Amino acid sequence: MGGYLIFFIIPMLLGWVVSARLKSKFREYSEIPLSEGLSGKDVAERMLHENGIYDVQVVSADGFLSDHYNPANKTVNLSSDIYNGRSISSAAVAAHECGHAVQHATGYAMLQLRSKLVPIVQVSSSLSQWVLLIGAGMFFGRGNPTILLIGIILFAAATLFSIITLPVEYDASARALKWMEATHLTGRDEHDKAADALKWAARTYVVAAIASVAQLLYWVMIFNNRRD
Repeated sequence: MGGYLIFFIIPMLLGWVVSARLKSKFREYSEIPLSEGLSGKDVAERMLHENGIYDVQVVSADGFLSDHYNPANKTVNLSSDIYNGRSISSAAVAAHECGHAVQHATGYAMLQLRSKLVPIVQVSSSLSQWVLLIGAGMFFGRGNPTILLIGIILFAAATLFSIITLPVEYDASARALKWMEATHLTGRDEHDKAADALKWAARTYVVAAIASVAQLLYWVMIFNNRRD
């Protein structure tokens, strides 16, 4: 029980705290109008064009904080609140997602690596938990160390993906903040608030990576105990 608490429950609680803080920050800054009066869509299109990118479309998407850049069809997908909003939160998120588009356009190595891992992770994520549980004997007797090892390898792929995601996200935020400051899109106080919002967004990825590493270590520990 102690191992389960350390490797599963604590990271889960940490993730809940960070997620709650992120939502609180975004709601707070969504109530502060951007002095330039631009919508998230306007900010995104302006950043793309000022970086020489004209083949990426900015579209509205469903969901809260569901914003993302899709390199497959070159679209910056902004949730309706961000797409239509004219707040500091809207500007920060829109610029961050365009930071990914700039990464794509400039051949940022970590983004390219993450994109190559996507098909592998899609398969490993859907299979790993079942393989781990079967290998650990959660369903049938004492389990099988070989099956457990296969599950660990599958889960390790997802863990690697979460680790590689960290520099991708932090770099996108850095590009966004640098552009907003250089173009005077945000004043000093606005810039600090935008940076704070993106800081908490990045921390959700940090927590996810920590949780993934912790769970991987847990299964490796189970594997080593089964071998003894």
